[in-house]
Amino acid sequence: MRFQLLKELHYLWGIKMALNTVEMENVSLTINKQPVLQDINLNIADDDFLAIIGPNGGGKSTLLKVILGLLKPDHGRVTVFANEPGNPNNPVGYLPQHVSFDPDFPINVFDTTLSGRYHGFFKNYTDEDRERVITALKEVGMLKYQDRQMSQLSGGQVQRVFIARALVRDPKLLLLDEPMASIDPEMQNSFYNLLSQLRSRMAIVLISHDVGAVSTQVENIACLNQKLYYHGPVENSEKGLEAVYKCPIGYISHGIPHRILKEH
Repeated sequence: MRFQLLKELHYLWGIKMALNTVEMENVSLTINKQPVLQDINLNIADDDFLAIIGPNGGGKSTLLKVILGLLKPDHGRVTVFANEPGNPNNPVGYLPQHVSFDPDFPINVFDTTLSGRYHGFFKNYTDEDRERVITALKEVGMLKYQDRQMSQLSGGQVQRVFIARALVRDPKLLLLDEPMASIDPEMQNSFYNLLSQLRSRMAIVLISHDVGAVSTQVENIACLNQKLYYHGPVENSEKGLEAVYKCPIGYISHGIPHRILKEH
């Protein structure tokens, strides 16, 4: 509510300043006596397109779960849309790294997307819910597959359906945990194009291991390995990436001219 009030005041005053959807201050978290996040300070603006980069076990997925309120930090402060993480009023959509579903379960694309509008036991779906599903499926290019069984889709199509399921709740922040992991290279470009269209009305945060690909797609990068080594524009991120991976980093461009990487 406070976040929305600030947005409206900025609109009335003609101020075109981005607000922070997420604010993390001195956040630390230990799991099973192992430090996972250490003294994280990170702000995510309401118009951000951010990639979180880092090695396995560096705390990337944990960071998203803290934002969602699924994990509570041991120390520090976190606000999401000026509320506590996990507040049901927070307009957040989430696509986890591994979505658990039985590919043989007889459910189609429409009903899978509709499940994103779940209101709890004994509450039926409304006409508005179904209209939102149609709109979301149109947006991700999957409306013509609405009657198709999920088991008959490709990996890229499945990811689009799960993004549609996140979109039916009208999020202002979309969190994606390695969304390209199950998508073949030919589909990845169209998937990034979809994200570019979505970001006109929401902040997008995605976790990725593909440094070269995201560096050409996102605006900002956060380099995370328990500690936050860098957060800022892509063009200034090389030193932060080298600190995270503890080796020289170079972006690889396919085709000609080739980029020669530094020796390691």
